[in-house]
Amino acid sequence: MLFLVPMMVVLAVVAVFPVVYSFWTSLFDLKLTRPNRVPFVGLANYSKIFQDALFWESAARTAWFTVMSVSAIMVIATLMALLLNEEFPGRRFLSAMLLVPWAIPYVANGLMWKWIYDSGYGALNGLLYQLDFIDRYMVWLGDADKTLALIANAFVWKEAPLATILLLVTMKSIPADLYSAAKVDGANVWRRFLHVTLPALRPGFMLVIVYETMMAVRHFDLFFILTEGGPAEASHVLAWQVYVETFRKLSFGTGSALAYVMALVTFVLAWSVIRTVGRKL
Repeated sequence: MLFLVPMMVVLAVVAVFPVVYSFWTSLFDLKLTRPNRVPFVGLANYSKIFQDALFWESAARTAWFTVMSVSAIMVIATLMALLLNEEFPGRRFLSAMLLVPWAIPYVANGLMWKWIYDSGYGALNGLLYQLDFIDRYMVWLGDADKTLALIANAFVWKEAPLATILLLVTMKSIPADLYSAAKVDGANVWRRFLHVTLPALRPGFMLVIVYETMMAVRHFDLFFILTEGGPAEASHVLAWQVYVETFRKLSFGTGSALAYVMALVTFVLAWSVIRTVGRKL
């Protein structure tokens, strides 16, 4: 325990103290535009948040972005894990290349997709135009109906590789005897997947859903780089609202309260997934 003291001190300074202090800040009307007047308001910042129509709109967009992203990640990761679980030439190379999107920093990933979606010279416009799917270059990120889905696409491209590896590791732990017994009982490929693979993947599914949900709910980088909450607040999610309140309006009290609301929502979602998906593990 004595050797653990330095680590505990570091964690207390860099992790515990900021969390506690930010909650304390959320109880005050702290604005850097008037730093000498910081009245204690209790839970008034939280009440103000829940009475704000923009908060509920941002929460709805965050929920929709999370559902789109996590659903796509789960489907793609499951299919990729099934593929990589088979023996075929080039499997090891494909497994290594799969990690490249995940290894790219989020800022670089955002800039790459911003160039791909560019209305003047983007690769997406060029490809679709050459294939005659469009007759003119489109302003993709300027369309409020498509913006959230386009950002979700960039998020999925970045996160799907890690989810694939997690599911693949879980898949590798399934005893081969289960598949042999299923074959003896006459189960085809689909039935083996349905009755052997899927039930055994529950721990991996739970881990991926919890992790990716947490990442999606609090994701900020792509929204900042690609759209900055636009167009017309079409991508104004909770993480962006925390940034706007804290660093643009300089209202640290409200920003801290918003951050705690996000943390509470994330905790509830993670707890719900663990209680439902993991209850029979």
